[in-house]
Amino acid sequence: MTALISEAGTDLTGLPQTAGSPLAELAALHGTRFILATFVDMNGKPCAKLVPVSALAELEAGKLGFAGYAAGLMGQNPQDGDLCAVPDPASFTPLDAVRPGMALVHCDPHVDGKPWAYAPRVILKRALARLAEKNMTAKAGAEVEYYLLTKGADGALATADIKDDGAHPCYDARGVTRMYEHLTEVSDVMNGLGWGNYANDHEDGAGQFEQNFDYDDALVTADRVVTLRYLLNVLAEQRGMVASFMPKPFTNRTGNGLHFHLSLWNGGGEEMFPAAGDDPHGLGFSGTAYSFLAGILDHAPALQAFLAPTVNSYKRTGAITTESGATWSTNKASYGGNDRTHMIRVPDPHRIELRSGDGSANPYLAMAAVITAGLDGIDRDLDPGAPCGPGERRPGAATLPPTLLHAVQSLREDPVMLAALSGSEAVGRYYAAAKETEFFQWHNEVTGWEVDQYLTAV
Repeated sequence: MTALISEAGTDLTGLPQTAGSPLAELAALHGTRFILATFVDMNGKPCAKLVPVSALAELEAGKLGFAGYAAGLMGQNPQDGDLCAVPDPASFTPLDAVRPGMALVHCDPHVDGKPWAYAPRVILKRALARLAEKNMTAKAGAEVEYYLLTKGADGALATADIKDDGAHPCYDARGVTRMYEHLTEVSDVMNGLGWGNYANDHEDGAGQFEQNFDYDDALVTADRVVTLRYLLNVLAEQRGMVASFMPKPFTNRTGNGLHFHLSLWNGGGEEMFPAAGDDPHGLGFSGTAYSFLAGILDHAPALQAFLAPTVNSYKRTGAITTESGATWSTNKASYGGNDRTHMIRVPDPHRIELRSGDGSANPYLAMAAVITAGLDGIDRDLDPGAPCGPGERRPGAATLPPTLLHAVQSLREDPVMLAALSGSEAVGRYYAAAKETEFFQWHNEVTGWEVDQYLTAV
């Protein structure tokens, strides 16, 4: 495995001052007694310490230490010093619906007083800083799909709503009604936080749902994806259910996607995607938008290591069919208009929808990598060619990796994507090595399918 590195470069956040603390003011305003100081590891696992407000000064001074190796995939070994969680007051999120008097704050892990290069939130902030250098910002929306399940004593998974067993349950009004209490509680929490929940629906698989919220700055949206996953897990558990974002929990059902809607804006707050003049491909896009899109397609195979980062991810993208008749997950690096069969859908001139991400994706790493790919397309003035027509599949479109191991190989062969994480190939190689290990850990397991196929085959 690649040797670990420490962060180099300018401290983007600095250590917050405790005097006149905005975090303390927010806690007092909302009657908060405890703060869940949270960050995620590179796999997306939420890590936290529960901090009483009486200890806010220590938290804000960067004195809340974590053993990074114990936290998860964070670029540390057991002998390394503490990761110190530095809170971002702008991410303060009251969570009284979970526990009265509790709030969550997203943190940037630091080591030796500097942002840690392997910390996903730090990685996204660096990608956004590169955008800012070009007088651009990114806005993002996210579609978080999940299953509501129960898990038996034998480990068997079942749909939490036993009546939800149809082959075509998408948008079923009865399924939504039976889950009314769960869905409306989550909606009320999101709206109470100002997220703008605008729809809650039954998705394509039995037991599968999606709850949408307004788009915002890319960092804000990534924070909200992490917070929403936490909320869904906890609130579902309170009702005796399991909320799962696993890409493909059932062989015969649609998988869980994490689709991103992305747009670029200039420093004056003006959209950069709609065409102001000539539009060579007829989708209402500017040259900047087409080049951004082309960069994503050009780096698509390596991008999948971040958008589809688990062994199970490729059971979703490689699915032949499902009970509903569609997988809704592409395996080609193609784009088109309002057509959900492509990696990139262009529903209108204001945004792209990136559809190849799944529920296991770390939103910080995924967005950082996509922004890096898109910027490379802009820097090289790439042209994606004409969009595909409805249902069209062109021979020239790159095939997405069929397994996690193939995605890792694509990442290692793509220097732009290797450097997408904090601008350091060392961080990218560390991530690639960890994902390769994950693949071989799975590959070394003897499965029931193998026993059925080979036990008495010869």
